[in-house]
Amino acid sequence: MDTDRLPGCYRHPDRDTGITCTRCERPICPECMISASVGFQCPECVRAGSGTGHHPTANAPRTIAGGVVAADPHLVTKILIGINVLMFFVALSDPVLARELALYGLYRDYFGGTLHGVSTGEYYRLLTSAFLHTEWWHVAGNMLALWVIGGPLEAALGRVRYLAVFLLSGLGGSALVYLLTEPNVATLGASGAVFGLLGATVVLAKRLRYEMRPVITMVVLMLVLTFVPLGGSLSVSWQAHVGGLITGALVGLGMLMPAAGRNRALVQWGTCGVAFLLAAMVIALRTAELT
Repeated sequence: MDTDRLPGCYRHPDRDTGITCTRCERPICPECMISASVGFQCPECVRAGSGTGHHPTANAPRTIAGGVVAADPHLVTKILIGINVLMFFVALSDPVLARELALYGLYRDYFGGTLHGVSTGEYYRLLTSAFLHTEWWHVAGNMLALWVIGGPLEAALGRVRYLAVFLLSGLGGSALVYLLTEPNVATLGASGAVFGLLGATVVLAKRLRYEMRPVITMVVLMLVLTFVPLGGSLSVSWQAHVGGLITGALVGLGMLMPAAGRNRALVQWGTCGVAFLLAAMVIALRTAELT
């Protein structure tokens, strides 16, 4: 056996070569080698990384938070609005399902019946309730606010980071509702998540050094509408609004904190982890109280 023979090209085994791909280190013949910034790469690695040795999105334009600039910067906002509107019609057609998805701490359908609620392990209610509306004015108001506040924020953060702010804000709002609301009272609506987007928008405006008075005025106005009784049958969950606002501001601060390289991702997702753990602690505390 000839032990000094060079390896064959991974695509053309009959062709000996001393050249290897600088990324995957597979042997490549002159026909397969493609010049890169350093050395040569194989066709597969070029297709995977645009011939630069990096992921295809590595050189894509980035938002201020480090997200990839998307062709449709409002896509996630549109999808969220679509889900909320769809769930509104589902709730209208099936009130029983709406009851099963709303945020309850603990309740019985009838005397002596089975206990239901977050404290019985139905933790999904903490998020499903944030996509649930049963009144047209409720879903219309929240979706209008989601479009006005969420659209620009999604463009600034990028899709993944924006979605993280929305979901964590919804969870944070639900956690405070669960802690401070009577367990047999239903709470639902996307306002906690919307207030979270508003909190992140305040951080964004500060980060970009925008005029703060319009943003602060909006926050104050929405909080006034939260705490001032409007009469009638309208009941606003201030717990969801405050919980969402605080969570959104916290996550937004982590997303927009000046940092570079891997430190940025560490700060961003570390902040998301902290927000999730804080909400989980509140949920665990209330669950222990109710069980």
